[in-house]
Amino acid sequence: MRELISAAEATLAAAGVDSPRADAELLAAHAAGVDRSRIAVWAVTGHTPDTHVADCYRQLIDARAARAPLQHLTGYAAFGPLTLRVGPGVFVPRPETEALLEWALGVEASNPVASSRRASSSNPAVAVDLCAGSGALGLALAHHHPDARVWLVENSPAALAYTRRNAEPYPNVTVLDADATDPGLLGELNGRVDLLVCNPPYIPDGAALPAEAAADPDRALFGGPDGMSVIGPLAAVAARLLRPGGAIGVEHDDTTAEATVAVLRDAGVFDDIVARTDLTGRPRFVTAVRARNGGERE
Repeated sequence: MRELISAAEATLAAAGVDSPRADAELLAAHAAGVDRSRIAVWAVTGHTPDTHVADCYRQLIDARAARAPLQHLTGYAAFGPLTLRVGPGVFVPRPETEALLEWALGVEASNPVASSRRASSSNPAVAVDLCAGSGALGLALAHHHPDARVWLVENSPAALAYTRRNAEPYPNVTVLDADATDPGLLGELNGRVDLLVCNPPYIPDGAALPAEAAADPDRALFGGPDGMSVIGPLAAVAARLLRPGGAIGVEHDDTTAEATVAVLRDAGVFDDIVARTDLTGRPRFVTAVRARNGGERE
């Protein structure tokens, strides 16, 4: 096993994979059907894998060296407290988006109206995840707040298969097959939503992508010539759905922070509009609060 992992690490490093040792160990664990910690022990003790495991492992390493995403090979992606099923056809959640999740959890926890609603089973807090994909953001909220009601909105048939599968353990989650920019979306929730989060397609058309990112579906990546074709209509949807004092957080390309701020400002109903960065310091998402009567804070 030690020799297999060392050879795999060298292969992945030569292919330009950013974390060759970690990926080599994770794929070894996947091939053997054990935890990564067991692989580390085997690499020290001289364990010899059987022929089937070794052959499977070499095939996985060849695919990773060809820059197939690690998560497509294992079938899982970690996000916050969750392990999500992913694969071809659905966007693989990125660690950068965890900054948006951290903000959302902080806002929801400190929101007095949402807190009072959680105390009442007949009027629970309401959160919406638009362009949900695997369901990462919305399901993380549902995980932290099982007494809230969470809607996941996605309209890609391939992605919806993963959304629904990941949402199965959460009775407080509803998955909706719908266009996030539909002017009538979730009309029954008008003025009732406490928190709306969205990681939409926002990369400008034609932008160069790393090999792994390019494996994600185009409809989850590209947001028109300037990357704003989905973010623009979302402002109107959020303005309608959010209650006064409700909050929105939307991820964007690192070139469009100012444009995203402008879209929310021009909607005329949002207060406290803030451009925020991720853990690497790059512009990542914009947040705002639904004002009362178009400008007066709640």
